[in-house]
Amino acid sequence: MPTPASGVDNPVSSSRTDGGRDVAPTAVARGVYLGLERAICSVIRGQAAAVRRLLAAFASGGHVLLNDYPGTGKTTLAKSLARAMSARFTRIQFTPDLLPSDILGVAIFDQPTGEFRFHEGPVFTNILLADEINRASPRTQSALLEAMAEGQVSVEGERRVLHELFFVVATQNPIEFRGTYPLPEAQMDRFALQLDLGYLAPEDEAAVLEAQMHDHPLDRVEACATVADVLELRRAVRGVRVSDEMRRYIVALVAATRKTAGVRLGASPRASLSLMKASQALALFDGLDCVTPDQVQEIAVPTLAHRLVLDPQAQYSGQSQRGVVEDILRQVPVPA
Repeated sequence: MPTPASGVDNPVSSSRTDGGRDVAPTAVARGVYLGLERAICSVIRGQAAAVRRLLAAFASGGHVLLNDYPGTGKTTLAKSLARAMSARFTRIQFTPDLLPSDILGVAIFDQPTGEFRFHEGPVFTNILLADEINRASPRTQSALLEAMAEGQVSVEGERRVLHELFFVVATQNPIEFRGTYPLPEAQMDRFALQLDLGYLAPEDEAAVLEAQMHDHPLDRVEACATVADVLELRRAVRGVRVSDEMRRYIVALVAATRKTAGVRLGASPRASLSLMKASQALALFDGLDCVTPDQVQEIAVPTLAHRLVLDPQAQYSGQSQRGVVEDILRQVPVPA
């Protein structure tokens, strides 16, 4: 079993003190979120909504797929999160010749001892950037499935547990088809959210040019959170209350994707869990102790749309996955 990254073994107390006053655990956790948000937004301009949603997945234990055009800041967004934390960060550049052992690790024969020693692959980290994931073969892509779903890998017939804090940020370019392998539905379902950054507004793009006149703002980011802080944040997210009405609302939204005309494959029960957990994170970010319909509606499209498979006829008629979820949000009754 790998040695945990710095900070994992140090328990975080349920409360801290500020000038002699006790600070509630939720306030401490929200402070961790605000610190990470400020650090990332100092690098990523004009993407406040994407940063908030990325951190919602991070705080709720999910993984994120960044799907957008080249040069929109996908890799920089993942790097800025890693820089804002004192945690282990690994980047894998996916290519067609990448093998599963290049990700998971391999056992190598050690002549002095006469035994095989396992050398950990880059998956044994805290934050993993899988850059251009759709350039690797399906066999290599599948090496991440068990790691993302169960926090473990099976190598040489042995089960190896990953770090308690394990977060995958994968990127892909949606307009390139030559030399790429589309992610299968099973792997798309492993990503809690898919985020599309898009191009910046002209004023934000001008601010990016100004910020990088002499150096890169990424070089100025200092760690403001530890692994222990993030684990405390995740515990606080799990403590946010979700009422019976909100759970039924989430299930109704997900169930509607399975009954909508033109949808060949709707969202899975894993999607319901991802939607609930991400909503809990957003509620904590908003300073609330329970989930409201606002958080569910805010995160529903990036949580559900990428999991849907449309009929070819629906695609040719102009129907989109995002449009399906937006229509469902308008049609399903909102609990009072």
